[in-house]
Amino acid sequence: MTREVLLAMKGMQFALNEATGEGEPIEIITSASYFEKNNKRYLMYDEMLEGVDEPISNLVKFGPDSIEVTKKGMINVHMVFEEGKQNLTNYRTPYGELMIGINTTKVEITEQDDCIHLEARYGLDINYEYLTDCMISMDISPKDHLDLS
Repeated sequence: MTREVLLAMKGMQFALNEATGEGEPIEIITSASYFEKNNKRYLMYDEMLEGVDEPISNLVKFGPDSIEVTKKGMINVHMVFEEGKQNLTNYRTPYGELMIGINTTKVEITEQDDCIHLEARYGLDINYEYLTDCMISMDISPKDHLDLS
């Protein structure tokens, strides 16, 4: 895999739609840097939020059975996804801090010649109260292999 990659990410937004009771899907495609170190793989990319000038730096670290996402900037959090485990972390925003619980039910990491697929399914608790079931999916591919399907 090349160092410069494209990241196609899909997930469910934390906030629920009051009319339907369902989460709002989010999808982004962005350029990222990919590298390996000490038997772990890393993905780095910046995320821009609407109405905010400063990007949020994201680091995704993954191994055979876990995915970790660290965000730094206006939002600060370190989320750990390990199948069958619950992890607690502080989610810091400019408006305050929340304790979130991540109860991971599935972690899937698959690799093909030109693509790495990461997926985590988890229950989300906020301040020790269950909120919703969530999913995050990431497809990593070389920049010259643009497939937006």
